Amino acid sequence: MPVDGARDLSAEVALSPAFHDCDAMAVVWHGHYFKYLEIARCALLQRHDYDYPQMRDSGYLWPVVDARIKYIRPLLYAQPLKVVARIVEWENRLKIDYEIRNAADDQVLTRAHTIQVAVDAASGEMLYICPPILWEKLGVERP
Repeated sequence: MPVDGARDLSAEVALSPAFHDCDAMAVVWHGHYFKYLEIARCALLQRHDYDYPQMRDSGYLWPVVDARIKYIRPLLYAQPLKVVARIVEWENRLKIDYEIRNAADDQVLTRAHTIQVAVDAASGEMLYICPPILWEKLGVERP
């Protein structure tokens, strides 16, 4: 729990880029960064018992509608990394901020965010406010 008493809406995963994720110079290909973000996002959602199977079972789909990434320093083959995912918005959309850090010195290598919206699985309609199940799972008050 953070110092201010607010609910901790973050998760951290450790990983090292595999050889098959790298180019000939042992640098991670830029598209694979999104795979690392997804690993952290799933860990975060699992922590709140609202990963993709639970989302589907609750009657909602949560497509990513926006993804932004800032490549600060390259990720290298076998480099120990920490990927942190943090939920920063949950009222009208689910926005998750990410940082990929060098595990050795905690230097920020990449910053990113994704935005997901709730879609009613039965009707296919996008919701303009997140469903109450999200707030319940996150343990936050309804707006």
